Amino acid sequence: MTKIREVVVASDPTNHGALVCHVGDSRFPVGGPDGVGRISSGPNPYDLLSASLAACTAMSVRFQARRQKLPLERVAVGVSFRHGSQGKRDSFERILVLGGELDAPQRAFLLEAANLCPVGRILGTSADISTRLDVTACGHDESPQASYEDDLAELPIPNITPD
Repeated sequence: MTKIREVVVASDPTNHGALVCHVGDSRFPVGGPDGVGRISSGPNPYDLLSASLAACTAMSVRFQARRQKLPLERVAVGVSFRHGSQGKRDSFERILVLGGELDAPQRAFLLEAANLCPVGRILGTSADISTRLDVTACGHDESPQASYEDDLAELPIPNITPD
């Protein structure tokens, strides 16, 4: 039997209608425009997609390292998202940092494991995903960060006016 994973996002009337995500016992705000001119705090939907890809990648790498008894001491995954322009596909870039006394074949094996993570396989049907190993810690890119409003402005979504 197929298991269902349910996530609920609902407006919070006690916080000016800001969106809150409910996943099991966890609750967190979802950021972005609130429909009345304000920007709600919290990760926006594209941040959540990137976080899902990073988390799944780290879990897949860690699982395979344990399964193969590799000396992985630490894993960090940085993910950046870019909209495809002018009909091109959207893309994610993953930077994988592996800590521990791993040799080149072990690192290559874990890079392959990263590319097989389930969330990446789902997202890869509609977006390009590139992954590379890095020896430094994942950090924030110093280039200007796109906002969710920028993302929405790039999509061909018609304005809908109420009757």
